[in-house]
Amino acid sequence: MSRFDVLVPEHIRTLASYKPGKPLKQAERECGVVCSKMASNENPLGPSPRAVEAMREAAPFVHLYPDNDATELRNLIAERFDMKPEQVLVTGGSTQFIDIIAHSLLSPGLNAVTSERSFLAYAMATQAAGGTLRQVPMQANTFNLDALLAAIDQNTRVVFIANPNNPTGTMLDSQQVTRFLDRVPSNVLVVLDEAYYEFADYLARQRGVEYSRSLEYVREERNVVVLRTFSKVQGLAGCRVGYGFGPTELIEYFARGRTAFSISVFAEAAAIAALVDEEHTQKTVENNAAGVAWMENQLAEMGLPVTPTWANFVYVDVGEDASVIGQRMQQQGIIVRPLGMWGAPQTIRITIGTPEQNAKCMEALKKALARVVTS
Repeated sequence: MSRFDVLVPEHIRTLASYKPGKPLKQAERECGVVCSKMASNENPLGPSPRAVEAMREAAPFVHLYPDNDATELRNLIAERFDMKPEQVLVTGGSTQFIDIIAHSLLSPGLNAVTSERSFLAYAMATQAAGGTLRQVPMQANTFNLDALLAAIDQNTRVVFIANPNNPTGTMLDSQQVTRFLDRVPSNVLVVLDEAYYEFADYLARQRGVEYSRSLEYVREERNVVVLRTFSKVQGLAGCRVGYGFGPTELIEYFARGRTAFSISVFAEAAAIAALVDEEHTQKTVENNAAGVAWMENQLAEMGLPVTPTWANFVYVDVGEDASVIGQRMQQQGIIVRPLGMWGAPQTIRITIGTPEQNAKCMEALKKALARVVTS
């Protein structure tokens, strides 16, 4: 045992670091070709031009500390979604909000509950807080709500539900979630992680399904926190801006646990501009819906099992070592996400891109499966 082992508690010593998708420049150095990154569910159309301009206009003010509460953005979010500002918290990405929830509500001896094959940040945040994460098996690649309920005990404080789920892309409709909430004990907080809200909402309207009543639960003062982000549909993943809604008293506690000045001058300016640029958001969800339909059809024609998605990515069982398939595709300039870390070693996640990227991706996948790779 080293001298630092004495200082660092075991739950931190054994904490695994988050392993993100491969950076674009690294992949291009490795394979020597220009790549399209279709691994991390980023917006293929990029950020709103208004957001880019807003960051330029904010540049002269970077010598000043940002507004610690991101007040202008917070008020705009509250107005947009018909909530009170006191029910809104803006954080450095939704992952920071998840960390705040875990550190506020969990400690040694307490637990959180979620599903297997869901967002990796839940496990990391829970362990970092000293708690235990209980993961229940999935049912048809989605959350098994009955199993989640059965896993709750007197030491449970949080249930994490990603809806749609990352990485499977599956969705729980509003009726399923409402029935679940009606059965959750009153001393448990349910976190509805809606990072892909805009994509799911658009697809649900197309398909005649009611996706989410999440903000109604908050207005009803239920033990619910709803998480959303500017990283996906708004294309601001590099800015790190997330936000969420919850009961006023709980949001006040969570605000105390947020890192000071965690929303930069650039990030707030970009998020404000992106939120009001409805044209860019509409283009993004329309491009995604068309890409989903086309790619799912292509994968079906290839005979690959595909779970219908409600997000901006597809979950594909390739029938062999996904990391090998990923390497073969990278050699052709396409970066996808093998899902071995999620316990799905024969599965990849493909982000929906532009029509040109989607076509190139399917050609790369065909060649990778046929073991025909050109450099």
